[in-house]
Amino acid sequence: MEYKQIKPRKLYEEVAEALLDMIKKGEIKPGEKLESVHQLAENFQVGRAAIREALSALRAMGIVEMKQGEGTFVKEFDPMSFTFSLSTAALMNMKDIEHLLEVRKILEVGAAFTAAAKRTEQNLHDMKAALDEMLIHINDEELGEKADWKFHKAIAAATQNPILLSLMNNVADMIVETMRETRKIWLYSEQVTAERIFQEHKAIFTAIEQQNAEEAQHLMLAHLTNVEKVLKKHHKAHIKTGAKTESF
Repeated sequence: MEYKQIKPRKLYEEVAEALLDMIKKGEIKPGEKLESVHQLAENFQVGRAAIREALSALRAMGIVEMKQGEGTFVKEFDPMSFTFSLSTAALMNMKDIEHLLEVRKILEVGAAFTAAAKRTEQNLHDMKAALDEMLIHINDEELGEKADWKFHKAIAAATQNPILLSLMNNVADMIVETMRETRKIWLYSEQVTAERIFQEHKAIFTAIEQQNAEEAQHLMLAHLTNVEKVLKKHHKAHIKTGAKTESF
């Protein structure tokens, strides 16, 4: 039996992850100045060297920027860059997410229509494999979201259009970030179960398999509209309660 080697994590990596988590939760907002190295060291109960290394790592990821004589600031999300890492996708605010969902509707609703007409047996196999993964990991947030993205990517591939697939890949990390947030809200909701999420995807697959282009298009639009409603409702609820959820 072969065992995977577990590597010990360095202290600065833990600090960097903690800061990134605070940014994702909205506890530290885009554009906000971080506390001084001295203050962060005291707060995390670590040495200043670990803080400096953590900040350098976050800067390399494009999360923070260091301004000479002013300090370290969380970067604002730049939707014009067109290439995004999963880390910078965490800086999106609700307006950015609304724009992304608009893009998803433009790309994916049309993709579902075209996929129904052009899909191959291999495309169907890839979609079914992703669905099977979703079912196996139906209550697993991380693995569930990965299978979710595989399914949507398989639909894009079924259009036989490499430009569309390239466009989907360019916004992949942002899509995955919103999938993560949506699934988290859905799985903790009493109204929507993990089974319903799976059934929405299965219905889209069935329409594509049966080459019912209009139905596939309709079901994909309904699915993405549900995603949008969940995120907006969650955002508004947290604004009313005063919670900090400007970024996802």
